[in-house]
Amino acid sequence: MERFSANRFAQALTLALTVLVFEANAQPASDKPVLFNQTKAAQALIVDGETGAILLEKNSDAEFGPASLAKMMTMEIVFDALKRGEISITDSFPVSEHAWRTGGAPSRTSTMFAAVKSSVPVDALIQGAIVQAANDACIILAEGLAGSEKAFADRMNRRAEELGLTSSHFVNPTGLPADGQVVTASDLVKLAKHIESTYPDYYQIYVQPDFEWNKIFQRNRNPLLRLDVGATGIGTGFTEASGFSLVGVTEKAGRKTFMALGGLASDAERAAEAKRLLDWSNTTFSRKRLFVAGDEIGHAKVFGGLKSTVSLVTHDDIIAYVPNASPDLVEAVVIYDGPLRAPLQKGQKIGQLEMRIQNQASITRDLFAGENIPQGSFSSRALGAVQELAFGWIRSL
Repeated sequence: MERFSANRFAQALTLALTVLVFEANAQPASDKPVLFNQTKAAQALIVDGETGAILLEKNSDAEFGPASLAKMMTMEIVFDALKRGEISITDSFPVSEHAWRTGGAPSRTSTMFAAVKSSVPVDALIQGAIVQAANDACIILAEGLAGSEKAFADRMNRRAEELGLTSSHFVNPTGLPADGQVVTASDLVKLAKHIESTYPDYYQIYVQPDFEWNKIFQRNRNPLLRLDVGATGIGTGFTEASGFSLVGVTEKAGRKTFMALGGLASDAERAAEAKRLLDWSNTTFSRKRLFVAGDEIGHAKVFGGLKSTVSLVTHDDIIAYVPNASPDLVEAVVIYDGPLRAPLQKGQKIGQLEMRIQNQASITRDLFAGENIPQGSFSSRALGAVQELAFGWIRSL
C-alpha cells in the first residue's frame, strides 16, 4: 500500500483528504461500526440524487416483506407498457370478482372501491394504485396486462432482473403477504431512482394529494407529503412480520435525496424517523468538488514498461458529500488489479477511486491511464518479472 498526499485539495476544500492506493486484490471498506448508520430502522439507505453518494446505510441488502412497496414494481410495469404503446391511458380494464374480493371492498385492505363487473380506465387505476395504495387497482391492472396475478408476477420478476434488482422477488402485484415475496432497501432505492428519472410525467402522480373514485374521497397515504421536507414521492408499506416501511424522494434547496426505510415500529415512528434522517442528511453533509476532470489522483505500478508507474486520472469532476463537522473522516482509495503490465494506452481504464466516509464506501468512480506506457526492453521486462516474483511471494505470506 502506498500513501499519497492531497494537500492541494485540502487547502482548496478545507478537507484533510488522503489518497490511498491498493495494488492487486483491493482491501474492502472496513467492517468496523460506522458513525453514519444510527437509525431506529432495521434497514435503511439514504442516497444523494446527484452523485449517488451513500449518506447512510444500515442492512441495506437485508430482505424484508415489501407490503405496498411492491406496487412500485407494478407501476413500473404499467408505465413501461404505456411508454411502449402496449396500452393506452384511455383503455379500460374489467373488474373481476377475484380483484373485487381480494383487493376491493370485501377485502378490508387498501382499496379504491372499484365496483365488481364494472370497467375502470387505466388513468383512474394508476391514480388509485398510487394515491390510495389500492389493491384492487393493482390486481385489475395485472389481469388486464397479463391475464392473471401469477402471470403478472412473473413479468415483474423478469423486469426486476432487467433493472438490476438482484435481491428482490415478487409474488403478486399488491404486496399482500405471500411466501417468498421480498425486497431490499438497496433495490427499492434503485427502483425509485429509475421510476423518477424514466417516467417524469407519470411520476408526478406520486405527489397528488388525493383521489376520488366511486364517490369515495381518499388522501395520499405518504406521510412525507405532509411534512416540510420537499417530498415528491413515493410510498409506504406495512406487514406484521416486517413492520412499517417507506420509500421517499425529496427535493429541497437544490438537493435531491432518495431514502428507503424498513422495520419501524409504528406509523408515527416511520414518519418521525424519516423526517429526522432527511433533516440530518441535509445539515450534516456539504457538497464538495474533490477532484476536477483531468486531475492526477495517484500512480499505479507497472511491470515491463519504459516507466515503472502510470499516472491515474479522472475523466469527470468528482463531487461528494462531506460531513461538515468531521471532514477528516473522508478518504479517497484507489483500487486497481495489479500488477499492471505494459503496454498501456492513455485513457485506458485502470481502476476505480472509492470515496469512503469513516471506512464506508460512499461513491465509486472510474480512473484511467494519464499517459502511454510503451513496453520496455527485454532486460527491463526480465527485471520486472523478477521483481513481480519476489513481491508476489511477499504478498502471499
